[in-house]
Amino acid sequence: MKVLQEEFGQVDGKQVYQYTLVNEQGMRLSCLDYGCIITELFAPDREGNFENVVLGFDSIEDYLTHSPYFGAIVGRVAGRIAESEFELNGRRFALPKNEGQNHLHGGPRGFSHVIWDAAIIEGENESGIQFSYVSPDGEEGYPGTLQVKVTYTLNQANQLKIRYHATTDQTTLVNLTNHSYFNLSGDLKRNVLEHTLTMDSKQFFELDEALLPTGKLLNVEGTPFDFRSGRKIADGITSSHPQNVLVGQGYDHPFLLNKQQSQEMVLSDPESGRQLIVATEEPSVVLYTSNTMEDTFKIRGTQSGKYMGVCLETQGPPDAIHHPNFKQCTLEAGQVYQTETTYTFNGVK
Repeated sequence: MKVLQEEFGQVDGKQVYQYTLVNEQGMRLSCLDYGCIITELFAPDREGNFENVVLGFDSIEDYLTHSPYFGAIVGRVAGRIAESEFELNGRRFALPKNEGQNHLHGGPRGFSHVIWDAAIIEGENESGIQFSYVSPDGEEGYPGTLQVKVTYTLNQANQLKIRYHATTDQTTLVNLTNHSYFNLSGDLKRNVLEHTLTMDSKQFFELDEALLPTGKLLNVEGTPFDFRSGRKIADGITSSHPQNVLVGQGYDHPFLLNKQQSQEMVLSDPESGRQLIVATEEPSVVLYTSNTMEDTFKIRGTQSGKYMGVCLETQGPPDAIHHPNFKQCTLEAGQVYQTETTYTFNGVK
């Protein structure tokens, strides 16, 4: 499986490249070395027709001006950190405030806004790109020099695998995710309200007014947050549940997964027959249904707006450093941060 490399634009005078992977079935993945952004992902419908199923742009200028993290790797820490500060080993660290008083997705110059080194992987049954980046001690306020690798591979089974790897020379925080917005209708024919999601989760994290976890886990039973038997995304948009209302009518919540690497999530578009199966080693996932997406730009000719995509951000619990009862995202010198998420695309008759 070959990999195509082409120029995509420039950021701060540096060339940005796009890499395209294609398998024998016709599935195609394109991604940038800027932010490891997945720009396009062509997947089959029930008739075998391949169309793009992620939100993105055709120019680097649009990513710089309009993108709400479309397709990017976010970090060092995904999600919000309360009051943009934390304490480690008796030391206090201050981070940039880029969402009110809080720190979001690694800051204004987080991993989604830098150019990564890229190495092409070509094999008979899969191809890929290994992105690497060295985040220096103190970058965006975080301690320790962090060496990060993110690998995207596409195989003949229509699977995209994302592997994360990081090491540090001093204790720091690491919690990475990919922020792709999925819309399985194909080429943005419709919004995602009629998409159905099945998710193996009995609890979700309660949020406060700043969309930060309160520390409390809520049971999904009897609520629009119960996806165990599958439900439409629209259920959360029409809901009067205080947590749906809080985030702008929809979902922007972390869910605790019952188990890992066993098809924890299945997203489907009944009209096209497209299905996305997500399996992860992570303990939780943030479900975001683009409730607050602005209608001020175009997405490849289609007007932006609410409910255009579904994000399934596999990761550790957000703001864990402020909640001792959460699984922590602390990485110490000598330890290895390593995790994998697999996305399998099918067309279901």
